[in-house]
Amino acid sequence: MASISIPVQKRQSALLDILTTVDHKKIGLMYMVAAFVFFLFSGTLALVIRLQLAAPDMKLVDPGLYNQMFTMHGTGMIFLFTIPMLVGGFGNYMVPLQIGARDVAFPRINAFSFWLFVFAAIVMEGGFALGMAMQNPNLASNAAWTAYVPLSTRVFSPQAGMDIWLFGLILSGIASTLGAVNFVVTAYAMRAPGMTTWRIPMFTWAMIVTAVMVLLSTPVLTAALAMLTADRNFGTQFFKSSDPRLWQNMFWFYSHPAVYIMVLPGMGIISEILPVFSRKPLYGTKAIVISTILIGLLGFTTWAHHMFVSGVAPEIQRFFMFTTMVIAVPTGVKIFNWIATMWKGSLVLKTPLLMVFGFLSTFTVGGITGVIQGMIPIDTQLHNTYWVVAHFHYVLFGGSVFAIMGGFYYWIPKMLGKMLNDTLGKVQFVFMWIGFNLTFFPMHILGLEGMPRRIATYAAGRGWEIPNLIATVGAFTIATSVLIFIINCLTLLRAKPAPADPWEGNTLEWDTTSPPEEYNFKKIPVVTSDRPLWDRRHGAAVQAGH
Repeated sequence: MASISIPVQKRQSALLDILTTVDHKKIGLMYMVAAFVFFLFSGTLALVIRLQLAAPDMKLVDPGLYNQMFTMHGTGMIFLFTIPMLVGGFGNYMVPLQIGARDVAFPRINAFSFWLFVFAAIVMEGGFALGMAMQNPNLASNAAWTAYVPLSTRVFSPQAGMDIWLFGLILSGIASTLGAVNFVVTAYAMRAPGMTTWRIPMFTWAMIVTAVMVLLSTPVLTAALAMLTADRNFGTQFFKSSDPRLWQNMFWFYSHPAVYIMVLPGMGIISEILPVFSRKPLYGTKAIVISTILIGLLGFTTWAHHMFVSGVAPEIQRFFMFTTMVIAVPTGVKIFNWIATMWKGSLVLKTPLLMVFGFLSTFTVGGITGVIQGMIPIDTQLHNTYWVVAHFHYVLFGGSVFAIMGGFYYWIPKMLGKMLNDTLGKVQFVFMWIGFNLTFFPMHILGLEGMPRRIATYAAGRGWEIPNLIATVGAFTIATSVLIFIINCLTLLRAKPAPADPWEGNTLEWDTTSPPEEYNFKKIPVVTSDRPLWDRRHGAAVQAGH
C-alpha cells in the first residue's frame, strides 16, 4: 500500500494546488490550457462548416445545426480563446515578471476571475454540447456571436439556449472586467524601482491599454446582454423590433474595441520578439507606445462603421468613415517601426521571428482591406458578404493567432523550462501561413462575387465552387499546423532543460530561473533603462568603447 499512497497523495496535492493557487504564473498557464481547449473545439466546428461549404448543395449538417455551429465557433474563438489566451494567459504570466513584481495586485481576485471564466465557458459551451448529445436544439443558441435584435428576441429565438448563451457571456464579461482592474493596478503600483513610464516593456504597455479598453467597453456589452435577457424573460422593451439599432450601437461599442483588445496584446508580443531576434533596439519606442495609446482611444470612435447600411444619417456615416481611416495611421506607425527594427539587423531566423513575419504579412492585408471596407459606398456593396469574413480573419487570425504562436515559442522556455523543437516550429509556420491564405484569401473573391455570409449551402453555377473548395483545403491545412504544434508540445516531455535566458532577451522576465520560482525575484531588481538585461550583459563593453 505504501508504494501507491505516495503518487495518490501527489495527485491530490497537485489537484488541490490547481484549485486553490493564487500564483499569477499558474493562473496564467491555466488560462492558456483552458483557452487552447476551446480553440480546438471552435476550430473543429470551423472544419465542419468548411466541409459543409466545400461544394454546392451539401447536406453534411442541416441549416439549424449549421447556425448553431457558426454561432459557437465565433463565440468560442473570440470570448473563450483569443481574449483569455492573450489577456488572461500571457498577460497574467508576463506582466508581473516584466515589471519586477512578485505577483499581481489582487491575487485572490485574479483566481476568482479565472474560475468565473471557466464557469462561464462551461455554461456557454455546455448548452450547445448538451443539445448535440441529446439531439435537442432548444439548448443551443443560433443567433450568431452578434446576437442581433430582433433575431435574438423571444419571438424569433424562443429556445432556452439563447438565455444560456446570454448568461454565460455576462459571466465572462464580469470575469474580464475584474481581470482588467488587476492589470491596471498592478502596472501602476507595483513596478520595480527605476521603471519609469518610458522603461515599461512593450508587452506590458499593450496590456495596460488593453485593460483600460476592457474597463470602458465590457460594461456596455454586459448592460446590453442584461437588457436583452430582461426583454426575453420579463417583458421589458429595451430593444424594439421596429428599430434594432440600439442593440447594434451597444454591441459594436464593445465589439469594435474588442478587435483591438485582441490585437494590441499580439502587437505587444511582436514588439518584444523583434528587437531580440533582430539584435537591435526597438526602433521608435516612444512612437510605438504613443501609437498603442492612440489605437486604444480611437478604437472607441469607429464602432458605427459596422452600421452603414442600417439607416444611419449620412453626416454620422462620414464621421465614422473618417475615424476608420484615421485609426490606420497609428497602426501604420507600428508596422513601419517594426520594419525599421529589422532593417540592417542581425536577424536570427528562429520560429518566433517567423511567426512575426506571419503576423506582419497577414495583419497588414487585413488592415488594408479594412480601410477599403470603411469607405461608405464600398461597404454598402460588400456588407454581409464573404469579403467581411476574409477581412475579419486577416485581422484577428493574422493579428492574434500568429502572435500567440510566436509568444508560445518565445516564452515557453521561460514558462516551462524547456525548449520547443525549432524545426517542428518552422514546419508548423509553413503549414499555418499557407493554410491561412488558402482559407481566407479566396473569401475576398467570394465576397466580390456576392456570396452572402452565414448561409448553410448554395446552388451550383454561381462561380463559388472553386474558391470554397480551396478555402476548405486551407482550413484542413491550418488544422495540420495545429496538430504539428501539439506534437511539438509533446516533445517537451523529453526536451532538455532550457537556460534562464536562451534568446538573450532584454526584459526582466529573463532575469529569473526557468521556470520562475513562486516569488519571481529573490531581490526586486532596480531598472536603469528600457533594456535592463542588455545593459547588464553589454554595459561594460559599451563603456569601454567596444
